[in-house]
Amino acid sequence: MQNRAEAVDQAFLRRIADGDFPRSTTGLTRADATLTDAELVDIFDTQILSRQLDLISRRMQAKGQSFYTIGSSGHEGNAVLGAVFRPTDMAFLHYRDAAFLIQRSRQVPGQTPAWDMLLSFAASADDPISGGRHKVLGSKALFIPPQTSTIASHLPKALGTAYSLGLSKRMNHKGALPDDAVVLCSFGDASFNHSTAQGAMNAASWTAYQNIPLPLVWVCEDNGIGISTNTPKNWIAANARHKPGTQYVYGDGLDIIDTARAAAEAEKWARQFRKPVFLHLRTVRMMGHAGSDAQTAYLSVAQIQAAEDQDPLLHTARILVEAGILTQEAILSRYLGTAERLERIAVEASARPKLNTTAGVMAAIVPPKRQLPALKAPSKKAREATFGRDLKQQATAQHTARLLNWALTDLMLQHPEIVMAGEDIGPKGGVYNVTHQLSNRFGQHRVINTLLDEQSILGLAMGLAHNQLLPIPEIQFLAYVHNAEDQIRGEAATLSFFSNGQYTNPMVLRIAGLGYQKGFGGHFHNDNSFTVFRDIPGIILVCPSNGHDAVILMREAVRLAREEQRVVVFLEPIALYMTRDLHQEGDGLWTHQYPALSERAEYGTVSVRGSGTDITIVTYGNGFYLSCQAAKRLEENGIQIRVVDLRWLAPLPEASLLATVKDSKRILIVDECRKSGSISEALVALFYEQLADIPVSRIAAEDSFIPLGIAATITMPSCDSIVTAATQLYEQVDR
Repeated sequence: MQNRAEAVDQAFLRRIADGDFPRSTTGLTRADATLTDAELVDIFDTQILSRQLDLISRRMQAKGQSFYTIGSSGHEGNAVLGAVFRPTDMAFLHYRDAAFLIQRSRQVPGQTPAWDMLLSFAASADDPISGGRHKVLGSKALFIPPQTSTIASHLPKALGTAYSLGLSKRMNHKGALPDDAVVLCSFGDASFNHSTAQGAMNAASWTAYQNIPLPLVWVCEDNGIGISTNTPKNWIAANARHKPGTQYVYGDGLDIIDTARAAAEAEKWARQFRKPVFLHLRTVRMMGHAGSDAQTAYLSVAQIQAAEDQDPLLHTARILVEAGILTQEAILSRYLGTAERLERIAVEASARPKLNTTAGVMAAIVPPKRQLPALKAPSKKAREATFGRDLKQQATAQHTARLLNWALTDLMLQHPEIVMAGEDIGPKGGVYNVTHQLSNRFGQHRVINTLLDEQSILGLAMGLAHNQLLPIPEIQFLAYVHNAEDQIRGEAATLSFFSNGQYTNPMVLRIAGLGYQKGFGGHFHNDNSFTVFRDIPGIILVCPSNGHDAVILMREAVRLAREEQRVVVFLEPIALYMTRDLHQEGDGLWTHQYPALSERAEYGTVSVRGSGTDITIVTYGNGFYLSCQAAKRLEENGIQIRVVDLRWLAPLPEASLLATVKDSKRILIVDECRKSGSISEALVALFYEQLADIPVSRIAAEDSFIPLGIAATITMPSCDSIVTAATQLYEQVDR
């Protein structure tokens, strides 16, 4: 069968020359258009450019000059949206929306979309959005954050960005987006079925149903097929027409006159009423899913040609010719002229430099630091008014949950852009009372009770960050994060990488977790594995073991997010929230006074208890608590102990750790997480590579889920097992 890209190209040339136009799908004529003649021609030129970019990307691939050929052919009607919406309306785009980006670029002086996209095709380091890391649609100047494979994962953060507009106004916060902006988010009919899409759209309806401003336009580009799986007829409309709080608008994306009508209606509704809109656009898919997609394996030749017969460029050409705006000859001249121009540009773009070093590839994983004005600590008067009676209690030793609550209070006083969000964190104060009174102190705009949907919570956080707010979202339990881990792995952590550091979404993600929780138990409330976070480049994972460190680490986490634009995961051991005693009831040795406002932990530094060199125990979280218990018993038996609290679990604080343990005679690693894939494996490798002459042993949890009841802790390290392991190491290795 003929190459479909060539077939589409030749069919367009032949049918324009012959005046063989498809029939109108809407019955609309030039008289029905709200667009001027010049605007119609402008949009058509964009459609031509988008099509020719699809064609040349495949020719470049055949020469080994391009690497990713998923294209926009059949979806070029979305160029109309690029004209109707403002360039400051942030847009999270479907990968078939090149025409949107091109048309939007016409609203902003100095843009070179053809050159930029060809650099992206060629994976050139000069690509202005990703720096050669991926073929993405994105632009800082056009308010288009880059997306990679948009299988619905971008919908939650679009929701969050739309929410941020009304929130910023209520907070009197001047963000990156105008107060009257709207947010667009486009996706395909196949992605509509993804649980992430359904969750985001449900969250949007849930929000709008409560009359909370949410100026958001969902754009479903419905071509009727997802790779090879057909979308049932009328499925999208049947599902989207009656969503509570959401206006449904349909437009035929093959007809730019009807698309302009629908787009204008959606834009007006979202901007005027600050409500979400579901804009359902009919499209067709041409040239297959991507260049490697053999359509004939699942579609007949007749089905393929039927889609190609509805080429939106032919529909636009018909409108222009029938209205006497352009002749057939003028259309062919524009089409062929664009192709010739792109061929010349492609030669130059293909020759531009590529990423060729590890450092170059990884340069954008960590976002760039930003210079911000130093802020004063909260005033005495403000603290007195906010804390009330709690202020006097700060001179007395307290457990971790209360100290962390006070730290969050002071941080929210100091940084008015901080917004907390999570399930039950408002008036209830969270499951473990960590956010107690914060809602009363700062209002429900800054302490947001969310619906039960972790994907939407994380999307909200990313969206808030897009509008220069500083989010501190909460996931109620560590096990719950797996419902939404792609929002961290595939979205939050990759944004700087795929935008070459131009877009970031700093946040401090609080998660209650780990094991040893008493009275509740079970796997979903005692999850002793955070391996997922250690496998994500660029994020920082920190875990406090006590109230003092919880305060100073949280202060540093906020600094890292605010000044260095990092995504920080703050893992809080549930079992230690209310713990007061260490060795015996009433000793109060695990309580602390509230640290001075100037005190914070330095990123990448460990904490140490004791100075013994017989054995250094390296641990974190609950393991640090248990190891301090064990240290007392071991020292009573004549073994001198030093206990190191890692605190920073990803990246590991290697320099600080190695400097601390290098004079040790033996090292024992205590890891409350599972043996397989745990941090103890990385620590063993580190010590073997850097301190090979020091004997190392480890004790870790079994590769098991956590049961309920009294058996909940038996698969994990205990004070007794630590004492046993340390004693055996001491006796077996004569130093």
